[in-house]
Amino acid sequence: MDTHVLVVEDQQDIANLIRINLEMIGKKVTCCHNAKDAFQQLRDNVFQLILLDLNLPDMDGLDICKKIRINDAIVPIMILTARTEELDRVQGLEAGADDYLAKPFSVLELQARVKALLRRSNVQATNNIEPEQIRIADLIIDQATHSVYRNKKLITLTSTEFSLLAFLAKSPGRVYSREQLLAEVWDYHNDCYEHTVNSHMNRLRNKIEPNPAKPTYIKTVWGVGYKLEVNDVT
Repeated sequence: MDTHVLVVEDQQDIANLIRINLEMIGKKVTCCHNAKDAFQQLRDNVFQLILLDLNLPDMDGLDICKKIRINDAIVPIMILTARTEELDRVQGLEAGADDYLAKPFSVLELQARVKALLRRSNVQATNNIEPEQIRIADLIIDQATHSVYRNKKLITLTSTEFSLLAFLAKSPGRVYSREQLLAEVWDYHNDCYEHTVNSHMNRLRNKIEPNPAKPTYIKTVWGVGYKLEVNDVT
C-alpha cells in the first residue's frame, strides 16, 4: 500500500514544495488549504501521516490536532509552523502532535523527519518482539496488539507515546538520557529537541500514571534522564 500523506497548509507555494519533495521519496500526497477541506479528506481517505500548519484561515491548527486525536490516536501528526517559541512547540506536542518542525525548514530535514516518523509507525504496526506483554504492577504493555491497559482498562496512546513506553519497557530499570531517547525513538541526533522528550513524557504520565504528580511507572533520574521502574515487573 502506498504511503498517503495529508498536507494541511494554507500557503499554496509551501504546500506544493512539500508535495513535490515528498513525492520524490515515493509518497502519495494530498494537499488542502483549510480545516474544512482537511476534515473532509480525513473522512474520505486513510492517511499514514498528517503534516499540519498551525496558522489556517478557518481554525487554529492546535484545535485541529486535538480534534483529530479524538477520532484517531494512531496516525502520526507533524506540525509545520512559523511559531518557533519553545512554548509553541510544547503546546503542539501536548495537543497530540508527534513531531514539530519550524519554518523555514530544510527540504532534506523534512524528508528525513517524515521517513523517521513513518518508519517508527511501521515498526509499531508489525512489532512482535518477545516478550509480547510486559506487566508493571497493574500496567500491561502489549506489543503484539499495540495496546496499553491499566487495571484492565484500555489507555489510548498516540503512536509516539506507545513507541516511547515500549522502548523503555524493553529494558526496565535502565536509565536513558534525553539524547538517547531522541536517537532511539525519534531517530534524531540533535539535543536541541530535548523538550520533545519532556513534553511526550508529561503526556504519557498524564495517561498512564494514577497520580502524574507522583509517578510510579516512569521515573525521572535527575541530571540523567528517565527509566521505567523495575518494581513489580513480570
